[in-house]
Amino acid sequence: MQRESMQYDVVIVGGGPAGLSAAIRLKQLSSETSVCVLEKGSEIGAHILSGAVMDPRGLDELIPDWKQQRAPVTVPVAEDRFLFLTENGAKRTPNWMLPGCFRNHGNYVISLGSLTRWLGQQAEVAGVEIFPGFAAAEILFDDQGAVRGVATGDMGVDRKGGRTDAYQPGVELHGKYTFFAEGCRGHLGRQLEEKFDLRKEADPQVYGIGLKELWDLKPGKHQPGLVVHTAGWPLDSSTYGGSFLYHLENHQAAVGFVVGLAYRNPYLSPYEEFQRYKTHPAIRGFLEGGKRVAYGARAISAGGLQSLPRFVFPGGCLIGDEAGFLNASRIKGSHAAIKTGMLAAEAAHAALAAGRSGDALESYPDAFRGSWLFDELWRARNFKPWMAKGLYTGSVMFGIDQIVFGGKAPWTLRHRHADHDTLVRKSDARPIAYPKADGVLTFDRLTNLAFSNTNHAEDQPVHLTLKNASVPIDVNLALYDAPEQRYCPAGVYEIVREADGGNPRLQINAQNCVHCKTCDIKDPTQNIVWVVPEGGGGPNYPNM
Repeated sequence: MQRESMQYDVVIVGGGPAGLSAAIRLKQLSSETSVCVLEKGSEIGAHILSGAVMDPRGLDELIPDWKQQRAPVTVPVAEDRFLFLTENGAKRTPNWMLPGCFRNHGNYVISLGSLTRWLGQQAEVAGVEIFPGFAAAEILFDDQGAVRGVATGDMGVDRKGGRTDAYQPGVELHGKYTFFAEGCRGHLGRQLEEKFDLRKEADPQVYGIGLKELWDLKPGKHQPGLVVHTAGWPLDSSTYGGSFLYHLENHQAAVGFVVGLAYRNPYLSPYEEFQRYKTHPAIRGFLEGGKRVAYGARAISAGGLQSLPRFVFPGGCLIGDEAGFLNASRIKGSHAAIKTGMLAAEAAHAALAAGRSGDALESYPDAFRGSWLFDELWRARNFKPWMAKGLYTGSVMFGIDQIVFGGKAPWTLRHRHADHDTLVRKSDARPIAYPKADGVLTFDRLTNLAFSNTNHAEDQPVHLTLKNASVPIDVNLALYDAPEQRYCPAGVYEIVREADGGNPRLQINAQNCVHCKTCDIKDPTQNIVWVVPEGGGGPNYPNM
């Protein structure tokens, strides 16, 4: 069956804040510009997960009357608390000692999923064509090697690659320009980085995994607008990470934990560290008597300015967290996603008005370098490199960087290693004994997974692919005790043995995948490659 094709001025891959903001801005500049957005989730917002405390600066520029338009941004931050945790104690940092990046006056506690759905409505009203449930699976190139669009994945293909009765070929979407806004560690974005050597002058990208639960709190324990961050326990001082507890509206709170994926101990489980964190006396008091109502996980790009690739190429560009426009020191990226989507849209509008197509939108990176976002990321550029030196040294040195130098220190620290290079061998590591879940405050992975509403068509090709099928046992198990069992937050990877304990094999439970991309990032041999499953699969987050 031949694939059908559709022609647009701009094709946008990804219906998150970056992609939708780009689409809206294009329509604001010219209602005649034809724009489509492809979203692999079952609906707009289905795959969106973030803390989230939002800086409204980007939204102010995109839709100045967002309050009158009833955007779901209604809970201003009322109080900041930053705690350093030990196993049984907590020491609060006075707010006057906090660098500006840790202060949230003027920001809002939001559900980014709800905001994304609202942005989707604004885009549709403006005339943008949105196609949820269609995953962009292939990049299309013209005869000169420029990007000319994407093709969606075929539907109705069984696990062995055969066509079922429900088979439908993918659709080609051709664009004069194509924007890639897949989010962190995008499947197509990685291919573009390799083809166009976009990372040639960039430091390695470094990542974190963010795990989150949404809780209904017991009346009397909810404080709308309260923002609590912690560092320290349960992680040791050499492992980067920390927590967030954000009080939303309707007696709900978002509670979560971020672990830097440069951790060294192969026995560490980010998921179990998150569960331990909730048992701390300073945290459990908020949650006791409440109820967990949703769960999810997502990787985030944390390298900052030094790790940004070249983000334009013939026929398209990278926007949002696809490129890594996230300020790790502020734990914020949605305002950056909105801003970069707008900048790319403005560059494409000017190109289209001049009759151009298929070239590199050089005015986009030029505009970025002249924007407030560049200045913000420049001031934050040393945060992650300092914190990689340990909690206490990193905290002191970054404090000096921000308070003494105002983020303008005459040095720029570099990222020297990719996250998959950092694990030590199991013989040099200390196993970690995690407590059993109590089912009230802490939960096992599979129980929590049910609260992500994750679903994939059972009979489809496994989207967690292996370059070499022998590596998981011969290398990962032999040298690192199969760390994929522990870094995956959804129980996708499992070492299965025969009754006598022999003949181990890796079982991939692909139906559990929440599309966090951690395996694609942290696998020590880079043997695991995440590719898009059939459109509409994955989590279905309600308001994460």
